[in-house]
Amino acid sequence: MTCNNKRRRGSSWIVIPGVLFAGAVVATSICRRLAGQSGKAGQRSAISRLLEPLFAVINRSCPWHKLPPWLGALNLISFREVLQHENLYDTSAPGASDARVTCDPRSVYARRSEGTCNNLQHPEMGAACQRFGRNVPRQFTYPEAAPAIMSPSPRVVSQRLLARESFRPAESLNLLAAAWIQFQTHDWFSHERGKPSSNDFEIPVDGNDQWKGGSPMRIPRTPPDPTRKPEESELPPTYRNRESHWWDASQIYGNSEEETDKLKNTQDPGKLEVDEKSHLLPLDPTTGELRTGFSDNWWVGLALLHTLFAREHNAIFDHLRRQYPYWNEDQLFDTARLINATLMAKIHTVEWTPAILAHPTLKIAMNANWWGLAGEGLRKLVGRISNSVLISGIPGSATELHGVPFALTEEFVSVYRLHALIPDQLRFYHVSDGRHLKDLEFRNVAFENAASLLDDGTTMGDIFYSFGISHPGAITLHNYPRFLRELEMRDDKQNKLIKDAQGKPVYLDLAAVDIMRDRERGVPRYNEFRRLLHKPPVTTFEEITSNRTWAQELKEVYGDVNRVDLMVGMFAEDLPEGFGFSDTAFRIFILMASRRLESDRFFTDDFRPEIYTPEGIEWIDNNDMKSVLLRHYPELRPALREVNNAFAPWRVVA
Repeated sequence: MTCNNKRRRGSSWIVIPGVLFAGAVVATSICRRLAGQSGKAGQRSAISRLLEPLFAVINRSCPWHKLPPWLGALNLISFREVLQHENLYDTSAPGASDARVTCDPRSVYARRSEGTCNNLQHPEMGAACQRFGRNVPRQFTYPEAAPAIMSPSPRVVSQRLLARESFRPAESLNLLAAAWIQFQTHDWFSHERGKPSSNDFEIPVDGNDQWKGGSPMRIPRTPPDPTRKPEESELPPTYRNRESHWWDASQIYGNSEEETDKLKNTQDPGKLEVDEKSHLLPLDPTTGELRTGFSDNWWVGLALLHTLFAREHNAIFDHLRRQYPYWNEDQLFDTARLINATLMAKIHTVEWTPAILAHPTLKIAMNANWWGLAGEGLRKLVGRISNSVLISGIPGSATELHGVPFALTEEFVSVYRLHALIPDQLRFYHVSDGRHLKDLEFRNVAFENAASLLDDGTTMGDIFYSFGISHPGAITLHNYPRFLRELEMRDDKQNKLIKDAQGKPVYLDLAAVDIMRDRERGVPRYNEFRRLLHKPPVTTFEEITSNRTWAQELKEVYGDVNRVDLMVGMFAEDLPEGFGFSDTAFRIFILMASRRLESDRFFTDDFRPEIYTPEGIEWIDNNDMKSVLLRHYPELRPALREVNNAFAPWRVVA
């Protein structure tokens, strides 16, 4: 089979087999459900065993993203089945027990802030401070020993390959897309933070380097996992997630019940605290930042989204209270949180993802993940028509763990290193007439400076509009933000600058830190990563990128194609049509995008009116990012007119 980059209308010879295979996949899925098969690890469906060798042959000449969309979607289904079978690895301690956690009756219908009791049989699964899992076999996750772990120097990689030369925009997206993914990752994961010590990684700095932090550059190590047992001494290192692993909006609600209670409105405890006049979150006097569930690495983009979805929680709360006036504040709060978190998961699945991966096959695949192949219209009209995930989507299906306890993974963290999206300068415009207001360097909208952005009369509507018509950076080499490569290190509790023994600021080159973290945590380098995710390894630098200059730079820095760091290889890689990040990163996404939904009972078994209320299900079904924005900032209506995806560029208001 040959592969033509241009999709021709008359390609029925390839579409018809795709439709037939789609029917076969659906039929097999139904049969598995009727037979009570769960798809656990070790069980591969007949259709999966058929599709894998078929697409292996097709993909030799034609990758999935150049196939007609429906056949490409089948190709992705085949990839996902293989990955579910071969790329989920548990890192739990031997004999780990859930005996410390008791699930009370409230846990049956409400999320716990700590993430416990999502899985009622294994209450600690996915909770805060549980270990990250892996997507590659554990024997490949030992970190390299010195001096290999420092080769090539992370600082040299940062300078030669990652440093932004000039801003390269991602013109198919607006800046809200950049803020959104940081907003989401702050819900999903955060490693425990190390403090400067004598055990830091030390990276030599060349005499001609203009690095502010002195030589050697010091990078604190990730704190070791305190739950390790003696019998694990020969196993690769493990690390813990400070956040709950579930998609539960913990960045808004916090990771403990005590923290959640502090964020509630004291006058109306079922609501989150939002100032009635400014409609902003309250200011934390300790940090100078807005008070919310997770405020690390704060900037105005996060302030926008934290405020927006705190207000959305309160709108949902008011809607529920009108329907259920006899409910107490806890019932109303818990249900509003469920609805708000699930709406965010929906927005990410069917809006943000098709925006950053703007390929027709992905639009089919992501809509199918949420609505099923039966489609949104039928789902809204009659509900689920099948137990099959393929036919009716993941929400409301049966919970599925594929034989491996749920946890986010180190590799998942690695592919979401997307700092290149951040610009070094932001431009602000008036929402009503589009006139230019001001330009600010990123450092002037970050940390405590974000809270003062409205002091000169700039409104939240102005800022949202400015984000809607501005572009984020492209996720490529030579586009890592300057500000983040000379970042002053801060205390994560009080947001105070950390000083060295001489009283000078401690600086971080975050690009070098990103490289070092993957090496430290045993994430395989680029070529090994490809091989372990069933992609063919490359043999030359030119196979990574068609950009000859980049290929030569990679050769000069690394020498050996097998030494290329994962993030660098992914940033250098030629992208599928419409993609904002690499196909190699996308392999983890294929696996984990579905897993985060299908492992969570509040998206599966308990996504039903008895838990969410009929009004809650309707709220989720009928809202999207655009409707949320317009509910709270109706002045955005002219800019959002005729905009189908709120993460795509908005209309410029004259």
